[in-house]
Amino acid sequence: MKSDQLSFLAPRDVPEGLRYAPDFLGEAEEAELAGRMEGLPFRPFEFQGFLGKRETVSFGWSYRFDGSGLAKVAPIPEWLLPVRSRAAAFARIEADALEHALLIKYGEGAGLGWHRDRPVFGKVIGISLLSPAPLRFRRRLVLSGVEGAGAKWERFTLPAEPRSIYLLGGPARSEWEHSLTPVARLRYSITFRTLKARPQE
Repeated sequence: MKSDQLSFLAPRDVPEGLRYAPDFLGEAEEAELAGRMEGLPFRPFEFQGFLGKRETVSFGWSYRFDGSGLAKVAPIPEWLLPVRSRAAAFARIEADALEHALLIKYGEGAGLGWHRDRPVFGKVIGISLLSPAPLRFRRRLVLSGVEGAGAKWERFTLPAEPRSIYLLGGPARSEWEHSLTPVARLRYSITFRTLKARPQE
């Protein structure tokens, strides 16, 4: 994480590999992106027959939770490419490495349960639009003889403000789970991911 970001927190509190910057987007950019996203064909997130409150649309690749894994889908649209380039610069990688874009619409009351992104993905970059959403992190502490409900967790909360960007790499990506508390009003997010291995096309 950059030394000038989240400086109000002790370094030991911040998961290693997490970087964050507020005001990555300007207000006009945010409004334009939100307007573009408003017209997208969002569908409720589906997992093992369960429909979530959040709605998603994928570009480049889509992950199927029926066991088939990644599938090729429509390419990342032109209007999203400049944002991808800037997100890649923030992550210090090439723009073309961000092959997957996941756009999410969180209506009032929609949240995100505890999880780690699927192992087929590498680095994860998230951009927040319209409303704040505290992003919670947790990592299980390894304690001798303690398992299950008795296990303890390290915890951290990132105040992901509108127009901000974050990067999950290293242990923040591979060891920590993250979740999102239900939002009070409409929120959009843009997630870019690298692929660890390209599937057969």
